[in-house]
Amino acid sequence: MTMTGQDTDAARALQGLEDSRSSVRLRAALAIGTAPDPCFVGKLVERCAIEPEFFVRDMLTWALTRHPVALTLPELLRELRSERAQARSQALHTLSKIGDGRAWPAITRALLCDADDEVARSAWRTAVVLVPEGEESALATVLATQLGRGGRETRLSLSQALVALGEVIVPVLEAAATAPAGHVRTHALATRELLRDPDAGFESAVEEARRITALTGAPLTDDENRADR
Repeated sequence: MTMTGQDTDAARALQGLEDSRSSVRLRAALAIGTAPDPCFVGKLVERCAIEPEFFVRDMLTWALTRHPVALTLPELLRELRSERAQARSQALHTLSKIGDGRAWPAITRALLCDADDEVARSAWRTAVVLVPEGEESALATVLATQLGRGGRETRLSLSQALVALGEVIVPVLEAAATAPAGHVRTHALATRELLRDPDAGFESAVEEARRITALTGAPLTDDENRADR
């Protein structure tokens, strides 16, 4: 069978995704997104799970958003069960860009509390995009269980996700503000400050929260102090 020019271009693009040079992989992903075809979907999803370069991964996600949701959604949902953390994280990121509410049931508590910080952060961002009306409070309750987790970037991601839910987060933040662990109290108070004044910035919110924590509760331990940096 003779290959058409279109078949040749598709084969070249798919081959480009495997190239050792990131610039070639980036151009291949751009080409695929510019001329989407069902034959690309599986390979794009597969590459997302292993691609080491952030900018290439972002282009792969863009290319996937250019394809019909009926084709991409099942593949991405399957990736959420992968043992590879990057596969889960990038699938979540792509689902947040697609924004199709049918993916919501797959955003499980296990993903929101995933042991891998990148997966959890992606799950938080995706959850606030997909959460159906009326389920914001339940989501806030789950997210609040992660307060105090990780370093600065992880805590900032969680605070941003919570703030995006709006005033429904106030009760869970008030509860967390009385937690025994000082780093949880501080994170809850910092998130509350961000909700009150989004322009204040995370660092300022943390400093204010630490001041309040020091005045109203037990001093932070050395470990908790280091975690806030």
